[in-house]
Amino acid sequence: MTAASAGTEASFPYKLVATDLDGTLLRGDSTVSPRTREALAAVTAAGAAHIIVTGRAVPWTRHILDDLGYDGLAVCGQGAQVYHAGEHRLLTSVTLDRQLAGAALAKIEAEVGPLALAVSQDGLDGEVLFGPGYRVHEGPLASVPEDDPVKMFAAPLNKVYIQHPELDDDELTRVARAAVGDMVAVVMAGAGVVEILPLGLSKATGLSLAARRLGVKAADTIAFGDMPNDIPMFGWARHGVAMANAHEELKAVADEVTASNEDDGIAVVLEKLLLQG
Repeated sequence: MTAASAGTEASFPYKLVATDLDGTLLRGDSTVSPRTREALAAVTAAGAAHIIVTGRAVPWTRHILDDLGYDGLAVCGQGAQVYHAGEHRLLTSVTLDRQLAGAALAKIEAEVGPLALAVSQDGLDGEVLFGPGYRVHEGPLASVPEDDPVKMFAAPLNKVYIQHPELDDDELTRVARAAVGDMVAVVMAGAGVVEILPLGLSKATGLSLAARRLGVKAADTIAFGDMPNDIPMFGWARHGVAMANAHEELKAVADEVTASNEDDGIAVVLEKLLLQG
């Protein structure tokens, strides 16, 4: 898949297709179906651009992009990073103030007790370090155990992951947001994935930067996602499409709900739009 030039006249009604990765573009086995590949290839051949917009930082994303043959722009780290996949180059990066993150964590723990933590280091080769008690999801994502909290916060970070031994993701997100106020942003990005980010950072901010580089506007964009962290992206794009497997919060603000990621939900919508175009 190639992010094509957005300036070409096309029979497709949008100039930009923005897709989340996990639970959206990727199936449960971390692959993209042949049907979805073909639909995206048809869209880019029609002159639209395809941008992947993911909560994963670049080190957890680039191997997937390489496997896909994707050489365009990708928005990674919940909008913190704009990455050029073809050039293997980080174009922009936003880091989290570590002192501010520490203060925010203290406020959350004052409300709910001790948290299990992981951190995502900045940069093309940044590692994800996880502390005691943090439940790491199975899969191809490399994580490094770290028992020393000082070492966890020694290098620049994009985000901090938090987990609680008793609270579910929705409740932890709600309590954490109430506790930190306007210090930092708190998002729920997937099962067991609640994140602390720089205030004001979202997939929408990263996508807007990437779109500007392509000369494309929000009014020209259709976006696909499955989790509450996709809500800002849906708010920015002209048309937001939630997967059938999406979180109810995202479905509530979506313009459309398609089939699941396992049932080629992206392709279903793109094929329909190509026929209409």
